[in-house]
Amino acid sequence: MAVTRTAERPGVDRRTLPAYAAGETAMPFVITGMDELVDRDTEWEPHSHPTHELLWNRRGASSATIGSRTWTITPSVGLWIPAGMMHSARAAAGTWYRTAHVDVRTASPLPTDPVAVEVTPLLTLVLERLVDTALPADSRDLTERMVFDLLEPSPDALLVQKPTNALLRPIVAALEAHPGDSRTLADWAARLDVSERTVTRAFRAETGLSFGAWQAALRAQHAALLLGGGMTVDEVALRVGYRSASAFGASFRRTTGLTPGQLRSPGSSPEPAVSGSR
Repeated sequence: MAVTRTAERPGVDRRTLPAYAAGETAMPFVITGMDELVDRDTEWEPHSHPTHELLWNRRGASSATIGSRTWTITPSVGLWIPAGMMHSARAAAGTWYRTAHVDVRTASPLPTDPVAVEVTPLLTLVLERLVDTALPADSRDLTERMVFDLLEPSPDALLVQKPTNALLRPIVAALEAHPGDSRTLADWAARLDVSERTVTRAFRAETGLSFGAWQAALRAQHAALLLGGGMTVDEVALRVGYRSASAFGASFRRTTGLTPGQLRSPGSSPEPAVSGSR
């Protein structure tokens, strides 16, 4: 599978970013939006912006990684990334993502750490109104204030914390490479020559989750990207280790709050009117 990488080294990829997102010019407005329809599997190398950034998708799913944490981004759950924070990202071909860059001189109701954001239909409409560069100043000011009023952390964040404990590295490496790996907690404990309780304690200490819950979240992240890329639910279920689409669907909804069908490309959405890059 061909993957396009947008930068050769950490930092800001000034070849593709808008000038304000690369820190080369002042922000034209308090909130300035852009979007891109990704035509091939793409990875953005670690970079940062001098602006706060809100990422969400109009179509499909993508992911963003900050340190050892990876968030899944969907049409209903976005990610707020504070200015100056290094992050990388991935998106499958067919993903249509949106981003709003926010001037750091403006007070935000969100924390100074990255946080998943609830992207409601109303918030989407308000953000898209700001795309109109001819919007009168008083209307833009009112709309921007509405955006800040609507920004709220999401209860359905799909966040996976990657453990760094040396004991867990073989498990993490195996499941990241093959999320459908069927080995159980007992299997892994025997493989590592430790007790199941030892493995469970290690996972909870670093991630706050049991092995089973962490594995389900990791599988859901992989599944979201595959679904966003257009793979069928049956194919995805097998790829991430479920014996049936119904079992996969139940686990996916329990983990993400979404059905698998909600992440598949509808094929009827209008094409993006604005083009850009993260």
